[in-house]
Amino acid sequence: MRSYIMRRLLLLFPVVCGVVTFVFLIIHLIPGDPVEIMLGEQALPADKAALRTALGLDKPVLIQYLHFWFRLLQGDLGSSLYSGRAVLVMILERVPATVELTLGALGVAIAIALPLGIVAAVRRYSLWDHGSMLIALLGVSIPNFWLGPLLIILFSLQLGWLPVAGRGGIAHLILPAITLGTALAAILTRMTRSCLLEVLNKGYIVVARAKGVRESLVVGKHALRNSLIPLITTVGLQLGALLSGSIITETIFAWPGLGRLTIQAIQRRDYPLVQGCVLFIALSYVLVNLLVDLLYAYVDPRIRFTKA
Repeated sequence: MRSYIMRRLLLLFPVVCGVVTFVFLIIHLIPGDPVEIMLGEQALPADKAALRTALGLDKPVLIQYLHFWFRLLQGDLGSSLYSGRAVLVMILERVPATVELTLGALGVAIAIALPLGIVAAVRRYSLWDHGSMLIALLGVSIPNFWLGPLLIILFSLQLGWLPVAGRGGIAHLILPAITLGTALAAILTRMTRSCLLEVLNKGYIVVARAKGVRESLVVGKHALRNSLIPLITTVGLQLGALLSGSIITETIFAWPGLGRLTIQAIQRRDYPLVQGCVLFIALSYVLVNLLVDLLYAYVDPRIRFTKA
């Protein structure tokens, strides 16, 4: 297990370098002058030159890249142009809210997807199966920016059951978590069904049934556990997507997370903060995929002994 973890950590290094390089290039090499975007075309040349010097944009790109790495290794992502505060501090203040929303959405997705997917696979081609797939199709088709306001109108404005926006107790989390977790629930439902259908035809499942093992144990203990690898892959990839997809949901519900901070930085043309937010989200995606790889080895020990 230790050698497997070391291999994954070694493979993580070039990925992180690639992500950091990509984020740097996409910010610095896009068409247009970021100084003019932040200050406007009518700004005085002296103001533009001062801001360009403060951001280090007057130096060659290679020097900027090396300086960016030097500051990054020290945990310095620069300072916000709008508030003057350290970018890393501002990001870390918003991370707990985003993690809370992401885990809430993941919980909603799993609570919906596993029962529907299992029932759809066990009762294949039945009314339950068709109903589950219809729900999954609706979940994939409905966008967040439409579902969120719809839930607010129904449960907050008309029924008055839940708060409209903001972050507080569990009541504030319900609507954003449902909005963000619906699409993931639809994907997981279809994946659970297809994985279980494939496993339920295996020989060891037939043997377990022939021995008189209860159907609930056959499905829950034997079939579902051997279907976890593709499910974990899907959850891992979608968990990273939840971190970036929360931008829309956090904006709709005024949720004080990293996604809303990114939107505010873009609106204020806060160049260092935008770069820091994008980099943090990208590295979070990489970290989630590393955790998924390690979880593979826990679920299926055979993976530990395969070559990287």
